[in-house]
Amino acid sequence: MSAQDSFETPVDDDYKSRTGQHLHMPVQSDTAPVEDPIDPATADTDAQLEKDDKEAIDTSNIIDGSRTRGAKPAGTYQEPGDEEGLPGPEDGTSRGAAT
Repeated sequence: MSAQDSFETPVDDDYKSRTGQHLHMPVQSDTAPVEDPIDPATADTDAQLEKDDKEAIDTSNIIDGSRTRGAKPAGTYQEPGDEEGLPGPEDGTSRGAAT
């Protein structure tokens, strides 16, 4: 796809600004040329993508591999057991209906 695309559809410019209209933002015709800041010859290259990646990554935000923000070492977490955190039979809350 190039910056000089042309379409074969009818153009209706009834909405564009006319001389003497005082709109907050002027509206231009669909057929008016638009400035394209992207160079089609270099836009889709590996060099451009690598440059974009370097610009996007903020290395001041990356923490050392030794810092884990207080997380426990891998393999030290344990899931709670089936009965953990539940009241014991002595408090009467888990007792079944009296027969």
